Amino acid sequence: MSITKTVFGFTSDGRQVDAFNFENIRGMKMRVITYGATLQSVLITDKGGKERDILLGFDDMKGFEERHDFQGMIVGPVANRISAGGLTIDGKKVPVTTTNGDVTLHSNGDFSTAVWNAVIVDSDSVELTYLSPDLKEGFPGNKNATVRYTLTDNNEIIIDYTAVSDKKTAFNITNHAYFNLKGYDKGTILDHTLCVNADAFTPMNSELLPTGEIRPVEGTPFDFRTPKEIGRDIGADDEQLAAGNGYDHNFCINGYNGKLREAAFAVSPDGVKLECFTDMPGMQLYVGNFLCGKEGKNGVPMDFRTGFCLETQYYPNATNTPSFVNCVFDAGETMKSTTIYKVTV
Repeated sequence: MSITKTVFGFTSDGRQVDAFNFENIRGMKMRVITYGATLQSVLITDKGGKERDILLGFDDMKGFEERHDFQGMIVGPVANRISAGGLTIDGKKVPVTTTNGDVTLHSNGDFSTAVWNAVIVDSDSVELTYLSPDLKEGFPGNKNATVRYTLTDNNEIIIDYTAVSDKKTAFNITNHAYFNLKGYDKGTILDHTLCVNADAFTPMNSELLPTGEIRPVEGTPFDFRTPKEIGRDIGADDEQLAAGNGYDHNFCINGYNGKLREAAFAVSPDGVKLECFTDMPGMQLYVGNFLCGKEGKNGVPMDFRTGFCLETQYYPNATNTPSFVNCVFDAGETMKSTTIYKVTV
């Protein structure tokens, strides 16, 4: 295992962005950059001996600053969508910055557009830290966040999240990587086979906010308990698919008890497998329904449904939905979570 540090580039306001380049004994490589604590690339060697990058994203800072859809970025302090009025903490509304209309998406980019401090902490790990000041984008407290990336010799990408605040606040941190197991430049992901360990999902309204219902997947296009192609049912006449322009929904991962279990796996047509493990209650399946051809790596456009995301999380808008597992933490209380992505060729 080796990790080397290089300069990735500079932000438009002159801040240096570093890159940490990992390689394990199997030849799998990944790169993490300090802008957004972003997972910038994951390179594997396929059965034919060719190297492929299975992440959508950008080769330079201009792309990440000007054209991103959160590709590979850490999202927080609260991922996904928050309804009008902001957070609910102790029965009171805490307004936060809105992104689209009355809805807040991915904390308006707070964690995703920060340049994080980073240090190599082991032969296989890099730890990134960021202090989000009190009321940044409206979120209470001075929020100390840490993300630790580890690449194992078993081709596991381990992401450990911790966060603590000096005021009662909400945390729901995730990584927004877009995968295409055929390679970032190989078109649609609709031919990938997907299995999701979820008996239920959370339907949403026209603003892409959960309604509060937890609905069984049985008999719906959202039933991925038996592996099927992502594209098999995506065109079905279904009000939830219409609302999200496809799959852009939180799944209630079975067996939530705060411990790691398998949430999902996906397999490319040529047999590259990605497994996702989490200790969180939910996982957002998003299949690039709003990708619109922005130029990505090597100038390749990131077109409609050319990447999929498996975003481990608390359920969206949890502080405003009493039936959901809450994501509010007391002052001094530490949020901890782990996600593992394992790649098999």
